[in-house]
Amino acid sequence: MLKKRIAAAAAAAVLALSVLTGTAYAEEGGEMCRSYLTGKMVPTSIGRKRPVALMIENDADAVKWQRGLGCASVMYEAMVEGGITRLMGIFEDYQDCEMIMPIRSSRPYYVFYAREFNAYYGHFGQVVYAVPVLQMNTTCDIAGLPFGESGQEYQLRDGSSAYIRDHEGVTGIYTNYALLQQMIQNTGWNTDYSSGYTGHYQFAEDGETVNLENGQPALVVLPGFINNHARFDYNESDQMYYRSEFGAPQVDHLDGQQLKFKNIIIQECFSTMLDQSYLWTDPVNNGEAGTGWYITNGKAERITWQKENWSSSDPVETTVSAPNYAFDVRECDFNVTRYYDSNGNEIKLNQGKTFVEIVRNQDVSKVVITDDRNVDSYIIDGM
Repeated sequence: MLKKRIAAAAAAAVLALSVLTGTAYAEEGGEMCRSYLTGKMVPTSIGRKRPVALMIENDADAVKWQRGLGCASVMYEAMVEGGITRLMGIFEDYQDCEMIMPIRSSRPYYVFYAREFNAYYGHFGQVVYAVPVLQMNTTCDIAGLPFGESGQEYQLRDGSSAYIRDHEGVTGIYTNYALLQQMIQNTGWNTDYSSGYTGHYQFAEDGETVNLENGQPALVVLPGFINNHARFDYNESDQMYYRSEFGAPQVDHLDGQQLKFKNIIIQECFSTMLDQSYLWTDPVNNGEAGTGWYITNGKAERITWQKENWSSSDPVETTVSAPNYAFDVRECDFNVTRYYDSNGNEIKLNQGKTFVEIVRNQDVSKVVITDDRNVDSYIIDGM
């Protein structure tokens, strides 16, 4: 009993000191922890379990079928073939999300982004150039179509039990927490984060706000995708960025709510064609720094990005070869990407959900960040 009283007194003293200094910090321990994805306090049963990254179809026909996207804590968007984009959500707290869809096929660079979060990687189909990365023992792959198609001969780990067809066509596949967890348990994979993993982002403390005082106004953000004309509009009342595409709000049709995010990161990357159809957008950049933007609370600032602890001396684990391009794959390629301000300090994100836009270097001129709320989403077509 005395020990409990001493511990309680010590905790009270820490809280009192934090209040006196202007900030009260929520302490981790026991049933609560700080999410690696949002920076918010969550149940430890959620926040210390590995998330799942899921590929989401995002063409004009798919938007009416999009369900469960609002359950993602982090969302990625990158261009695939034909100028269309595909989404990848990182899901941590999705236990009550009855459907996540439409699940679609993999491209190799998405595997790199998923693995930065120590996530399982779920998809329904894949281009052949993703196969060597998906077959790595260190990739926890949940493949809905584990065999080669159209004469291709390969086999992936069979994750087909994690997916159900709702209707015919490429928009018809869904999954959910129960399906994914049953498949994960059957593999024997570790369900906790890997030892030594400390998270992808640095977040503001409780009661702290990142305002980018020296940043430029960012009331509207156009990431520069001509096919869907993606757009974010800043709402000053809740300090969130609301997402639209194809000329309308992007809605999660499970709850009818428009997708919204606290932070936006634009990551500018080298990109080239692997063959006549498929892209390679480089998430590694040979360990060198790349450029981009960090956007939050109505402001934007230029940033750089770089793979943490990347080394060319790491052994090559596999090589991806295509008619127009080839690249080696090392384990350090999957290290966390860190983002830095103009002074070389790692940026802090505001607590909440983050949208990461992967923009090809050749499309950087189409990125629009403005204080003009009336800017036309189609202005990028002439750039």
